[in-house]
Amino acid sequence: MNSNKSTISDKVRNYIVQASHVGEEKIKNESLIFKEGYFDSMGFIMLIAFLEETFSIKTNDDDLMEENFESINAITDFVHNKIKN
Repeated sequence: MNSNKSTISDKVRNYIVQASHVGEEKIKNESLIFKEGYFDSMGFIMLIAFLEETFSIKTNDDDLMEENFESINAITDFVHNKIKN
């Protein structure tokens, strides 16, 4: 799996834009996707499934912290670290 942060970020961003049905220009890499209302709890479950399938990672209960998923930047860092380990 390609662990290039730019590639990870692009895939995560494309998924979030598509799944949230919000204009691409509204969602920034630092946008707080849950606090700003782009995703809800069901969106979170679908996001986890997308990340696990797309990047061949496994998310553990210990990983389910807000700071790992609050923005595209945070998700990119989380996935990058999972791939490296």
